Amino acid sequence: MKKLITALFEHSPEAMFIMHDNHFIDCNTAATQLFDYDNKSFLLNRSPSELSPKVQLDGQLSCDKERNIIEAVLGGETKRFEWVFLHSQGNEFMVEVALSQTVLDGKIFLLVLLRDITEKKRAEKELFETNQELIKRKTLLKQIFDTSSVAIFLVDRQGYIVHANQRMADMFGWSIEELITMEYVALIHPNEREIGRQKMLALLCSEVHSVDLERAYWRADETIFWGHLTGKRFYGINGEELGLVGVIADITEKKRIEEKLKLIANVFTHAREGIAITDDQGVIIDVNDTFSLITGYSKEEALGQTPRLMKSGRYSAKYYAKMWQTLAEKGQWSGEIWNRRKNGEVYAQMQTISAVHDAHGRIQHYVSLFTDITTMKQHQQQLEHIAHYDALTNLPNRVLLADRLKQAMAHALRQGKQLAVVYLDLDGFKVVNDTYGHNVGDELLIILAKYMREALREGDTMARLGGDEFVAVLVDLEENKDCKPLIERLLQAASRSVKVGEISLQVSASIGVTFYPQDGMDADQLMRQADQAMYLAKQTGKNNYSLFDIVQDGALKAQRESLEDIVRAIEQKEFILYYQPKVNMKTGEVIGTEALIRWQHPKHGLLQPSAFLPILENHPMSIPLGEWVIETALIQIAQWHELGLSIPISVNVGGYQLQQSNFVERLEKLLMTHSDVDPCNLELEILETSALEDISQVSDVIHRCHNLGVHFALDDFGTGYSSLTYLKHLPAELLKIDQSFVRDMLSDPDDLAIIEGILGLAKAFRRNVIAEGVETIEHGELLLALGCEWAQGYGIARPMPSYEFPKWIQSWKPDIKWTSWQNHTVNPETLPLLFAEIEHRVWITALESFFKGEKESHLPMDAHLCRFGMWYEQKRKIIHSKDDWFDDIGLIHERIHEVGKALLEIFYLGQKAEALSRMNELHTLSHALIEKLREGILS
Repeated sequence: MKKLITALFEHSPEAMFIMHDNHFIDCNTAATQLFDYDNKSFLLNRSPSELSPKVQLDGQLSCDKERNIIEAVLGGETKRFEWVFLHSQGNEFMVEVALSQTVLDGKIFLLVLLRDITEKKRAEKELFETNQELIKRKTLLKQIFDTSSVAIFLVDRQGYIVHANQRMADMFGWSIEELITMEYVALIHPNEREIGRQKMLALLCSEVHSVDLERAYWRADETIFWGHLTGKRFYGINGEELGLVGVIADITEKKRIEEKLKLIANVFTHAREGIAITDDQGVIIDVNDTFSLITGYSKEEALGQTPRLMKSGRYSAKYYAKMWQTLAEKGQWSGEIWNRRKNGEVYAQMQTISAVHDAHGRIQHYVSLFTDITTMKQHQQQLEHIAHYDALTNLPNRVLLADRLKQAMAHALRQGKQLAVVYLDLDGFKVVNDTYGHNVGDELLIILAKYMREALREGDTMARLGGDEFVAVLVDLEENKDCKPLIERLLQAASRSVKVGEISLQVSASIGVTFYPQDGMDADQLMRQADQAMYLAKQTGKNNYSLFDIVQDGALKAQRESLEDIVRAIEQKEFILYYQPKVNMKTGEVIGTEALIRWQHPKHGLLQPSAFLPILENHPMSIPLGEWVIETALIQIAQWHELGLSIPISVNVGGYQLQQSNFVERLEKLLMTHSDVDPCNLELEILETSALEDISQVSDVIHRCHNLGVHFALDDFGTGYSSLTYLKHLPAELLKIDQSFVRDMLSDPDDLAIIEGILGLAKAFRRNVIAEGVETIEHGELLLALGCEWAQGYGIARPMPSYEFPKWIQSWKPDIKWTSWQNHTVNPETLPLLFAEIEHRVWITALESFFKGEKESHLPMDAHLCRFGMWYEQKRKIIHSKDDWFDDIGLIHERIHEVGKALLEIFYLGQKAEALSRMNELHTLSHALIEKLREGILS
């Protein structure tokens, strides 16, 4: 039995190996033949991976794959798998491996059976590649079929569509699924459907070999399009007749072009315009009947000629060269031209010549269209005379005057000379018309027009505008005064005695004159200037002339343009309101805010009131703008109230607006429109400097506004001329100290005195008072010391947009130097200390200005002779007992003057920079002195 097994192993046609410890220990002859070795010694004692390429087809390393398979088989599995080995020559071949485990004499062996599947794999690969090629071809054919620009379809022997491409679906508006199973003839236009059926049957019955025709087709939406059909019989692989294959191309555009060409040919033949077509060299190759009718040349006479055949001789070679240049550059030339007919008659034609290019942009032909406009030109000349000349006097009219004036202006600029526009109006002409009738008046105008035209030079223009108004344009003037003799001649001509029949008549003229060039001036503006000057001549006695005043007119024009700009700004909603808080410096309470108008100009940005309000002063346009401010403020009060803020708003009201008879009624209407706003939150401010013509009337207005709940304030108080009168008669609850006094109160004792006086007046007249222009903490301190608690200014807040105001209120805190006044009361006896402080500030400032070269002299350097020193000496006489506070003031003051003298000596020695640099010593001492004075004020 063992010999039998050995014989079977050795003579098996299948390659067999026996493995032990992962190595081949034996193999049969078929194995050595498979590997192409002479004997088995080359295969034994080697592992499978040693006889294999490094990597198998599945991407695994041969050694890793070998190990994994052997471990599985040793675990009891039988494995079948494909493996790539190497022939003795190193060529790869593929085998199918069967690997199983067997035990002999207690040892484990692996039995390996190999079957060469190289040819099988090669056949499979070739089959796969063949199938892939077939799939590619099928895909390609399908793509060609589906993306074809023509409809492709198959029809069975019964005439039903069995296949169609996407283009056919798009062309007919049916889906492919809907097309399949439809009868083909259903796609033909109903009028041609029966004929289509007969042709299809003839093709199916082999009566005709193919069809090639154009017909109307019927879309799904029942619209028509034209298609070109080609169809043939369709055969199977074995030659059996399956039906028909058809191709349809959409030729709708082609048919449209054909129709268009027919129409063009018809237009060419019957057009009322003459048409000539030339080649690229200008040789005539075709003309229409109208061409012959207009020119007198028959088609036969024109062919082979050039358009030079009809030259009139009126134009130079340069003219035609320019025409051809335009044709070359723009591809077209159009204009009027005079030509000559065959009979020699010259005629005018309106002509258009167009170049026709081929696909490469090269000129192939020129097409000329023209119309005989000779009769029209003759009428035009007649109409132009009527349109440009006055029918009565035969002088140029307004239209021709405008043209000549523009030409004269351009000529003046080129030649560097001047011209005069003279506006003339006859004095007393209306009396002639009223007394003797219009016929006599017309005769007078005719004669005077002749006289006035003769008074001018040849290049000048005399025109009649209408009625008894005339305008002359005097050209080529070297200077303005050169026109004076001409104007005097015009006055003389207009005042000449004229006899009309038996009636002797004499009138005169008033003349206005203006000159050109002027910057930015056009013809219409010159006419208006001369007209204005003429009216001035009439007002000053007639029979004379007046020259236009450019400066005065410029000012009026600028104001007019500014007003127009403001009107536009109101319409475009370009004005906005900013708000500046008003506070109680002592308590920190925000007592209100002032609405301040700004102009958000589209070109110049945000404009302050000074840039536009002066233009509106005492002008009616100030009323709608003022009412807009009031209404906007009312809207803002309501909006802030919704946010939980009850903030009164004050609005400036101009004297002109306030003195309107309906001011109260209009204000009441605004308040009623905004009924959600408490009128007490609206305050109207009147400028003390306003020109109030009727104070009693304004007082009545304020009283009536009080009845509505509206408050009033007197703004810029102290700057007017009748403050006491205003205080007495105008019941305004609040006085606003002008910022000019507040701003300089720290350096000007006079301004401090004015503020003290205003506070006294306010107390006497029982009015509240607020200071404007508080820019620093020191301003506030000084005002509180004077008894003024309410203030506004940059030291508190700048004007801000409405949306910033609530946030500002949340963050606002008064300076501690201001709130400390809650623990103090104003003592009138301390006022001298305030004035002493200001006097000292003036001295310090004057010395520093002297060092800087801003002043020619300085104040006294003797501590006893300056104004502060004199105050101190007077005060010392009153205080007899020792007062440390007062003595400290004296010592600091003495030290200030000592340092001042030392700096002055340095200055006179030429060390100016050092003197200025040591001014800090004086400022430190000055600050200490002021602090001491404040102690006295707060004590």
